[in-house]
Amino acid sequence: MKTCKKSVLALSIQASLLAAAMGLSPALFAQESDKDQAAEETKLERIMVTAQKRVQSTQEVPISIATLSGEKFDALFAGGEDIQALSGKIPGLYAESSNGRAAPRFYIRGLGNTDFDLAASQPVSVIMDDVVMENVILKSFPLFDVAQAEVIRGPQGTLFGRNTTAGIVKFTSVKPTQDFEAYTKATVGSFGTINVEGAAGGGLTDELSARISLMNQNRDDYVDNGFTGEKDFTGGHDEKAGRLQFLYDTDDFSALLNVHGRKLDGTSSLFRANVLTPGSNELNENYDRDTVYYDKGDGNYQEYDNFGTSLTFEFALKDMTLTMISAMEKADGKGKGDIDGGYFIDTNFDGVAEETGPGFIPFDAVTEDQLNDLEQFTQEIRLASDTNEALEWQVGAFYFDSSFGVTSVDGFFGATTVYHGNKSWAVFGQTTYNLNDRWDITGGIRYTHDEKTFWVGQQNVDSFALTIGEAAIQDYDPIKVDDGQVSWELSSNYRLTDSTSVFGRVASGFRAQSIQGRDVAFEKAPSVADSETITSFEVGAKSDLLDDSLRLNGALFYYTIDDIQLSAIGGETQGNQLINADKGVGYGFEVDAEWRATKSLVFGGGFSYNNTELKDQNLLVAPCGSGACTPTDPSNGAGLVFIDGNPFPQAPETILTVNARYDIPVSTGEIYFYGDVARQGETNLFLYESMEYRTNGNFEAGLRIGYLNFDNDYEVALFGRNITDEDNLKGAIDFNNLTGFVNEPRIIGVEFKKSFF
Repeated sequence: MKTCKKSVLALSIQASLLAAAMGLSPALFAQESDKDQAAEETKLERIMVTAQKRVQSTQEVPISIATLSGEKFDALFAGGEDIQALSGKIPGLYAESSNGRAAPRFYIRGLGNTDFDLAASQPVSVIMDDVVMENVILKSFPLFDVAQAEVIRGPQGTLFGRNTTAGIVKFTSVKPTQDFEAYTKATVGSFGTINVEGAAGGGLTDELSARISLMNQNRDDYVDNGFTGEKDFTGGHDEKAGRLQFLYDTDDFSALLNVHGRKLDGTSSLFRANVLTPGSNELNENYDRDTVYYDKGDGNYQEYDNFGTSLTFEFALKDMTLTMISAMEKADGKGKGDIDGGYFIDTNFDGVAEETGPGFIPFDAVTEDQLNDLEQFTQEIRLASDTNEALEWQVGAFYFDSSFGVTSVDGFFGATTVYHGNKSWAVFGQTTYNLNDRWDITGGIRYTHDEKTFWVGQQNVDSFALTIGEAAIQDYDPIKVDDGQVSWELSSNYRLTDSTSVFGRVASGFRAQSIQGRDVAFEKAPSVADSETITSFEVGAKSDLLDDSLRLNGALFYYTIDDIQLSAIGGETQGNQLINADKGVGYGFEVDAEWRATKSLVFGGGFSYNNTELKDQNLLVAPCGSGACTPTDPSNGAGLVFIDGNPFPQAPETILTVNARYDIPVSTGEIYFYGDVARQGETNLFLYESMEYRTNGNFEAGLRIGYLNFDNDYEVALFGRNITDEDNLKGAIDFNNLTGFVNEPRIIGVEFKKSFF
């Protein structure tokens, strides 16, 4: 032992003499060491994604991708927000809904669908734990115990199939592990908000592990009814959800069972009559966030139940991996709304009101929508290479089967039920060839066949209109439409340096033909839209700079859509008709950035610009049916307007998001400050343009101040969402009066989280 100590001492002396001989000193070595340590402390974490159904670094994938996870993700949902809280928090991603928490509508790069019906199809696909959530109710499944969210921009028709022409929002839950881990989280906030969430998991045997995740969100009714004088009349929600997972994992085989469910008892969007003034898009004196004036609608309630299960098998074969995913989803429920947003007093029952409010309401409007027995089954089989060879590949097949009924109940026309069916199958393949250590090329192709059916069930049940002869039972033949399309992509990624790469991508995709039967409930024929096809071009760069402390990713894109599907909502026809425009064009860019300026200070955020335009010189739609709005489009002289050259509806021209985190170390942990800001640029609400139905500068900010105790693994934080209590117009109803609906109110609360390992 003494000899060893002498040897170490001798080596130290020799190293010091050598350093001195080279003009270096031990102090300089220490400085260099400090610099290396500081650089290591400011390095950003590597982010892994599954955008190509493989686990890859986001910096290596030739697609524009943004991710959200951990503290940033949790901060957005601290006040019990639903999935729409993601809107505007990621460049290029927007979301809104006229159905409250139950049926979100997503838009990526300006492309989405404003259809509010429960049978609406969308060009943004929502994938949860590798299972597509096709129906709008399935898309609203609450987010809890989430490992990561990925926003994959641009068409993803090769690997994910039809109805992904705009892109994908993908969520991955925390999976079971052999190590025990658990947490519990409780939040108390404004309006009686109480949220409780928790999860626990670990190994049951050497090969079997499990994880259970539970969530309960509550908010009291806080909006008064100015018409009846009832306090705390509506606005609250009670939502419960759970997930149970079992993972059996060996060296060459794994099986993951996922069982999940949700029960929502909440409030649909609160429509507010005449909160806009003709010629202005500013909220007026009729608007009061804490008051509505309803004579019907039962408080605009909504009640929905979801249940689903999936089983994923993965087999390790020789140089290959076989994946099989079987999934089933079920849902049903209903929601009701006072659509005119006010009161209509007709004491003589002659259809003429003696009194209305707020402002003039030409007729009473209240509807209820019911989703009946939704069943969705999906099956995917995928075989992928698993080697270190230059050529990587995967091939697969996919099957989809869905059926459900939609009942629309109108106060005048009664109840009408229509039924939708959808079967689709596809085969696909993708390959990546690594030309060398820096350059790879990817190509993919998919053939999809999609068939939709539609038929009408009972009509005008308990119909006042039928009784007085203002309606009749209509004879509509069943509808069956089908289409087969090829989607493809070609992309390349080239690494200029070890920290910077450039990519290019050309991709196509299609949204399958759609059928909308809601208008049958109002004595009008169903409508059918042909398939839309998209061709998209994008180039971009991804880089990790300043010793990996700055991540800067950006992309430029241009796309054209042939036969773009549109929903002509409201107007003088008071309808929901599907139409096709000849073409839609979009171009723009997005930038995502994150910079760890110091060990304690991190900045993040991004910016997106989307320019969209409808191109169809002959396409006409009905403007507002109320006659109170001010259309700016040219008219055909017969009550319709031309929409050629208009932007896509609900397509923000810009989205800016900024966030920052700063922490102060203390003896047992750290005190931190986290804030985020989102600003939405000019947005047109409908297909036609008017002075009233457009927004610009919608803004929201959040703030979080917390203490993390590392010794005892707990966290306590004070938070605020929409801290400046902005009143942002999110959408409108145009057929009756100048009705609008707005964003969520300011929520202030305290959150406590305890982790166990």
